[in-house]
This record gives sequence, C-alpha cells and structure tokens, in this order.
Amino acid sequence: MLAGMRSCHHCATRLSPLARIDARFCSGRCRVAAHRAKPRQVLPDELVAEARWIRYSRTKVPLTVDGWPASSTKPATWSSHVEVMGSSTGVGPGFVLNGDGIVCIDLDHCLADGVLEPWAARILEATPKTYIEVSPSGDGLHIWGRASGFSGGRRVGFDGGMVEVYATERYLTVTERPFRGSARRLGDLSAVIRMIVGK
Repeated sequence: MLAGMRSCHHCATRLSPLARIDARFCSGRCRVAAHRAKPRQVLPDELVAEARWIRYSRTKVPLTVDGWPASSTKPATWSSHVEVMGSSTGVGPGFVLNGDGIVCIDLDHCLADGVLEPWAARILEATPKTYIEVSPSGDGLHIWGRASGFSGGRRVGFDGGMVEVYATERYLTVTERPFRGSARRLGDLSAVIRMIVGK
C-alpha cells in the first residue's frame, strides 16, 4: 500500500506521504489514545500474551498488520495482540497455532438461529470450561483450549456434522464474541479431541 493511501489507526486521518513506511498513527496523541482505549478483554490471557497474531482478508488470506502476506509458519510475519487490534488491515484478527499445546476445535454450521445442532451439543457437553466463541459467519463455533498428544490438523465428520481440529501450522479467525458466557481460560480439550477423531 502506498504511504499516501494509509490512514491513522486511531482517528482515520490520512497519513502524510512522508510518514515512515511502518507508521500507524498520525501523531503521538493518537498513538497514546489508541493504547489507552482498551475494551473489556474477553479473550484468555494465554492467547493475548502470545505474539502470534495476524490480520486476514475477506477471502481469509493471512496478512501482516501492514498489509503484506503473512504465513502461519513464519513467525516474522506475526504480531502482538495490541498491534493487530490497532491495525485496520483486512477484516479482522487471527491467532496462529504453532504446536505449543494451544488448539482450536472448529465446529462448522452448528448454529441455526442460535440453536445448537444435536451433534455440536454433544461436543459441548463433553467440553470442560474453556473459551468458546462464535465464528465470523455467525453459524459456527471455535472452541479454544489446550491438548496433549495431538498435532497437525484434521477435518472429520462427527454425528452428521463437520469438525476441524487444529494444533499447528494454521491460523484461526478470532471474533471476541463469546458463546453463552464461555470461560476466559483455556481448558484441557485432550479428551474431547480423542472423542472427535476417534483415537
């Protein structure tokens, strides 16, 4: 993106064409205001503390905070939660899974007018207290947690629904829209994953 086309991440004023290539704010005042304007945190601290955040496009292509291509396997393209939330690049934030034990279970098309499909209800009944949020589509759920003995990713059918389980080399979109007052922590999903993948 050309420097003259960029906008301040706080007030949306167009940045000067002479601004540094990595400039995100039009002034020190906007930089301070952006960092002070912290909404109530709903995400678990374990996710917020990691510098494994990216932005993503409408077509879910991962992007850096400056709009360049990002990769779920290249840490140099990731940023902190603060940096990503202060960026207007793309349409939203995402979190990268790198195999450290943080996992995500993605339930596709499991909500119809806010009502859980029976197959998804079975999974949630077996899920310990953990952070669960509604996906960008509004009809899916992302169950965030920790698990041991699972790596990579899998897409499997489960009781008539489709479930994706990921632990590494993948990013997942983050909406910060908790499902039914989910916990602000990462629970142990090891047993739930074994139930889903059959191992």
